[in-house]
Amino acid sequence: MPGNRHVLSHPLVNARLSQLRQTTTNSRDFREGIHDISLILGIEASRDLEEECFEGQTPIAPFTGSFIKPRIGLTPILRAGLGMTDALLTLFPSAPVYHLGLFREKVSLQPVEYYSKLPSDPNVDVCFLLDPLVATGGTACAALAMLLDWGVPLTNIKLLVVLGSEEGLKHIESSFPELEIWVAAVDPRITNDGLISPGLGDTGDRLFNTIRE
Repeated sequence: MPGNRHVLSHPLVNARLSQLRQTTTNSRDFREGIHDISLILGIEASRDLEEECFEGQTPIAPFTGSFIKPRIGLTPILRAGLGMTDALLTLFPSAPVYHLGLFREKVSLQPVEYYSKLPSDPNVDVCFLLDPLVATGGTACAALAMLLDWGVPLTNIKLLVVLGSEEGLKHIESSFPELEIWVAAVDPRITNDGLISPGLGDTGDRLFNTIRE
């Protein structure tokens, strides 16, 4: 396993992910599961954030406290990345949220950009890129290229993924070897249609209850 890839190994994550995989899981429970796993991903991925100390006072005595020093930004990839955003805002309530709109063209499976809410200059120190499902890795790579063009160094970007395919993650790692990746679980393969197997299905449709019968 590459040194910058971190795969969660936790019973709560495994149980939540198993629930997400079930076709019988409704949209409400699916959203809650994505939120819960995203929260754990955010906690784990923020372990090395720099802290700054300050002197404070409790009702009893003085104390030395700390706060997170770097400015944190959240970048969800539309639309499925929205399912992870509230969990990260729980951890970083003041973080700006910069939406990136990308979709995968059905025939070529190549990413197509249709929206970007990045301001002219980067005003964050660390950026959490939120992409619940990494299948081929093309969409995440396109989003990473946009963030690099924006001016955020690769070493200041953390990619958070609920479920990735081995092939897709290797694609990202070969293109961006210094990228820090946090993923809840990894599935072994993708189908000819570019879907993770066994996977979760279409995350966006399941989050927002837009599955076609």
